[in-house]
Amino acid sequence: MKIFSTEQIYAADKFTIEKQQISSDMLMERAATQIFEWMHTRLQGSKVKIHLFCGIGNNGGDGIALARHLVENEYDVSVYVVNYSEKRSKDFLINLDRLKERKLWPEFLDSDCSFPQIGRDDIIVDAIFGIGLNRKPDDWVAKLIEHLNNSQAFILAVDIPSGLFMDQAPENEEQVVRANFVLSFQAPKLPFFLPSTGVFSNQWELLDIGLDQEFLFSTDTDFEFIGKPEVLPLYHPRLKYSHKGNYGHALIVGGSYGKIGAVNLAANACIHSGAGLVTAFVPECGYNPLQAALPEIMVLTDDEDNKLSNIDFEIEPSVIGIGMGMGSDEETVAAFSSLLETNTKPMVIDADGLNILAKNQKLLSQLPKQSVLTPHPKELRRLLGDWSNDFDKLNKGKEFSKKYDCVLVIKGAHTIIIYDDKGYINSTGNPGMATAGSGDVLAGMLTGMLAQGYSPLNAAIFSVYLHGLAGDIAIAETGYEALTASKLIDTIGKAFLELFKRPEPLQPEE
Repeated sequence: MKIFSTEQIYAADKFTIEKQQISSDMLMERAATQIFEWMHTRLQGSKVKIHLFCGIGNNGGDGIALARHLVENEYDVSVYVVNYSEKRSKDFLINLDRLKERKLWPEFLDSDCSFPQIGRDDIIVDAIFGIGLNRKPDDWVAKLIEHLNNSQAFILAVDIPSGLFMDQAPENEEQVVRANFVLSFQAPKLPFFLPSTGVFSNQWELLDIGLDQEFLFSTDTDFEFIGKPEVLPLYHPRLKYSHKGNYGHALIVGGSYGKIGAVNLAANACIHSGAGLVTAFVPECGYNPLQAALPEIMVLTDDEDNKLSNIDFEIEPSVIGIGMGMGSDEETVAAFSSLLETNTKPMVIDADGLNILAKNQKLLSQLPKQSVLTPHPKELRRLLGDWSNDFDKLNKGKEFSKKYDCVLVIKGAHTIIIYDDKGYINSTGNPGMATAGSGDVLAGMLTGMLAQGYSPLNAAIFSVYLHGLAGDIAIAETGYEALTASKLIDTIGKAFLELFKRPEPLQPEE
């Protein structure tokens, strides 16, 4: 699903109006009707008090038009115009006149007004600012937003929480509406998925307001939201007449004394993801644990007992996953550097492999083209340096990816894969996955996908989605706190099955 910029959404509006030969206020009416139907389906004529706070632009126009529908259906509505400017959009004024024709007169709020009383059992509809906000709210509007947030009432935001920018972080979090639910038009907005801005949108849902499909399909975007429809076409089905050699030989390199478990998790996840053969290359101390724990894999060892000092093997792997539990001892750094000098195979680099690259950035130029790097937030900061906010982080990630021709997997609540100046935002996963070893599992899954012939970008998109889906399935049994990385591996197979499950047919009502 594409994630459009502000400019692209405005262009889609204009294109739709011209192609469908409708007026802009008719498009606004579509939006208001969709919001009303969503609310009416859930409220069913409830006598709950509804407070609509409307700005004087098109987002406010949506709110004013919504108020008319609510009034016509006998809801208890109070409408407030947040009068932050002398400028008013044309469609706001049209809908204001229509509302007055229904004998509903909004209360105009300005810097000299006291704010209305709001009960904790009331509903607030936030339609103050839309996607076009490009400066921080005036002080009195910021205080109004704080008043709404402190009311403890349920807040429903129209398109985007007011005070939130589309392309930059807010200067003051207290000046942004904290919405319980956001009804967003046509496509999700990038701020919904970033750590510093996603906290203002507890839940969101899309409303189709009929923007032109030709424009939406033909317009390239900087970001996409990855769900099941985007992942299914990436899948490589297994052939009837095939054998393990058709699905690649993955080599997992890592481990050190006390950290062999990381390789265990990665290798186990790798073979559970479909790799035909998996070999682990570890210090000698890892030989017995791995042979005993994972009979499906092969084990090669370094001559050193407790750490990697010479990564030398005679096999011809299809792909190398490296770094998990490896440590950053001086001899290990030298061994990793020597491997990069000679290796031409695709690589997945995780954990200590990333930390070594961060401390020895000249090694980055020796990575095979389209290597996949999987940093968690601290590892990412070591690689990229500091960033001022999440939007700056994404820009720095894009620059890094282009400079070193690598696929960058920025792990988080919504893991974002970056390559070729584009970001792919994952839709699966949950807080229970914030647990030791979860990243090792992902690195193993990625290595397994690459072994089977997936392109590095597709392997990253598919693995991240499947990894999160396994976590979502697992928490049904464990809850968040008890979820472990081993449980994630146990659920990979169920995630594959869920991916191809057909939806249950609707049952006729009795």
